Amino acid sequence: MGQEDRLFVHPRLIVLEIPGKGLGVFTRTAMGEGEVVEISPVLVMPPEARTLLDQTALHDYIFEWGWESRQCCVAWGYISLYNHSYTANCEHFMDFDNNIIMIRTVRAIDAGEELTINYNGAWNETRPVWFDVQ
Repeated sequence: MGQEDRLFVHPRLIVLEIPGKGLGVFTRTAMGEGEVVEISPVLVMPPEARTLLDQTALHDYIFEWGWESRQCCVAWGYISLYNHSYTANCEHFMDFDNNIIMIRTVRAIDAGEELTINYNGAWNETRPVWFDVQ
């Protein structure tokens, strides 16, 4: 199936396989700084579910959730497929009251560029993430 034959959640975004890395979210068009890329509802789960999900392949796709980070959530759309970067070109915002996550660019982005977020929260946070610590 060619790139043009795929179904798109958002006409400006596409999910592609990155050799040796897995899936990633890419932009099909240039984007400006501060542009909202995606807003996604989330399915919030209690701490007990997080303990179980941490033992499955979904562990890599869930987000910590809530003011005390005891819950977890799965985001719909492409949100759970954005890869981590310590120099991310996007940032994510968690709205705990409305159960949504928003992705916004932090700089201008070229067409065809992978969109990344920093899993630590702040787009420029340098603290090692869990998979770099192991």
